Amino acid sequence: MRSEMLSSILSDLNGSSADIEASAVLSTDGLMMDSLLPAGMDEDRVGAMSAAMLSLGDRTAEELARGKLEQVLIKGDHGYILMTYAGPEAVVTVLTKPEARLGLIFLDVKRAADAIQKIVM
Repeated sequence: MRSEMLSSILSDLNGSSADIEASAVLSTDGLMMDSLLPAGMDEDRVGAMSAAMLSLGDRTAEELARGKLEQVLIKGDHGYILMTYAGPEAVVTVLTKPEARLGLIFLDVKRAADAIQKIVM
């Protein structure tokens, strides 16, 4: 049942914007809970990379006195990667197109993260 609820939230998130290409929910240690990734994209790799970036982001925010980390944003030639905490146990990772309107995506991801937090707690 939890898996179905997570799938529904990710499906709604991906459907909220044509600029979202993929999304996933991971535990904070990088284990995949659910995902809507393109064919050929390795879930384990996405999980490992997300966990590594969040760990580095947590430490950086702490060391540079920026408070508790909320999200990590990476911009590449082919789009953005956004990782947002969904409570203390989970993370939402979203891959977007390069021309994505980030303001709207931040809002949609925050909404999804709030819903996911209620499920995984």
